[in-house]
Amino acid sequence: MRASIITTAFIAIEGAHAWGSLGHTTIGYIAENLIDKKGEAWARDILNATGNSSAGYLAGVATWADSYRSTAEGKFSAPYHFIDAEDDPPTTCDVDYERDCGAAGCVVSAIANYTQRVQQTQALSAQQVNYALRFLIHFIGDITQPLHDEALALGGNTIPVKFNNKTTNLHATWDTSIPEKFVGGYSLVDAKEWAANLTMEIQKGKYKKQAKSWFTKDSTISDPVASAMIWARDGNAYVCSEVIPDGVPAVQGMELSGTYYADTIDTVEMQIAKGGYRLANWLDQLAAASKKVHSKNFVRAAAPEFDVDALLPAPRELSRAKLARQAVGWDCGHKH
Repeated sequence: MRASIITTAFIAIEGAHAWGSLGHTTIGYIAENLIDKKGEAWARDILNATGNSSAGYLAGVATWADSYRSTAEGKFSAPYHFIDAEDDPPTTCDVDYERDCGAAGCVVSAIANYTQRVQQTQALSAQQVNYALRFLIHFIGDITQPLHDEALALGGNTIPVKFNNKTTNLHATWDTSIPEKFVGGYSLVDAKEWAANLTMEIQKGKYKKQAKSWFTKDSTISDPVASAMIWARDGNAYVCSEVIPDGVPAVQGMELSGTYYADTIDTVEMQIAKGGYRLANWLDQLAAASKKVHSKNFVRAAAPEFDVDALLPAPRELSRAKLARQAVGWDCGHKH
């Protein structure tokens, strides 16, 4: 029974992406709009980004991690795009690092790991540091998507729904269908225009006051696990309040492009804005600390690139949710 449900879901999610190329690229552009000059110079140097490409130096690599995990070399990174919160929505939403981050890693441990790696310029190769930054750009976007912080039905991947009369699933609806319906496309131009609007809302508009709460003094590169957990819990809370407030039966098999879309688009926009705001501030912190890092004893590690075992919780017996992920190869179910 479980296998048939998973197979059906994979048919439904053909072509889906994490936040979609539109969402991730928009987050990259927002960060480019907000990052300070030192942060920009630091990021450009690592990414070897010179000139003013229309693709953007952050936006242009924002979807790289999705493509990379589909390669033989990057397969190890598949579990890093999400954390399976084994809570009980819509009754209870919560993320527990020890319980929810599996032995293969998760988005929280990945943000922590690559935050450390991107600073190890004396110990790692230029390509390894470059990849670390690319991963951060993507994962700080992933963690704002509520269903990337939820275990239920593989993060909503096995909940069939309809959108504009097309069969899809709940996860893909949040990743791509809702954002693309709102913007009207998914091109670089669409992403850049959306980013410009959201940047204005952060600087002068409806997000100006609340944006400070998106990245507080508790968000610090000195404790990246705790910082990423703040963001994971923030995203996860919307599973109860916005994604399935009336439970799975209220959305399963239903058309979501009408009332559901109208009820959730504000949250989708805000989460995209949060991703860009947090990314800019995170990179600013890394740039400010870049000359302070002197790691003489750091050991270069082969892939999978987890250098610090202490970042992962103690091993536990696989739960039902973890077994479900294992059954699909620890991926989140998307085809890229």
